[in-house]
Amino acid sequence: MVHFKLRRAENGFITGFCCSGHAEYADKGNDVVCAAVSMLVINTINSIDRLLPEDAANMEVFSDEEKGEISCDFKSPPSEKAALLLESLYYGISDSEKNYGCEFLKLTEERQ
Repeated sequence: MVHFKLRRAENGFITGFCCSGHAEYADKGNDVVCAAVSMLVINTINSIDRLLPEDAANMEVFSDEEKGEISCDFKSPPSEKAALLLESLYYGISDSEKNYGCEFLKLTEERQ
């Protein structure tokens, strides 16, 4: 199962996330759940990195491909544009969980 934990500040803005595990929805190379989550996460990180340099400088990313782990945290609140990209990530992950089931992908949120 993929565990996706979203962190929100008290004001509701996303301050970071971590994702770990493998969905095991299908064999490696054919797992559409893992592919969907990976694309959403990597696209969000890359978009912030390439389009919003001030937010990229404020962002800390850690990944371990072998373990299927990636995390992203902001040292200070992200800009409105970065916040919009992060909310888009949330909706993509949430919709994927609804479409494929929480036995393959589990989204949780924590308030800081």
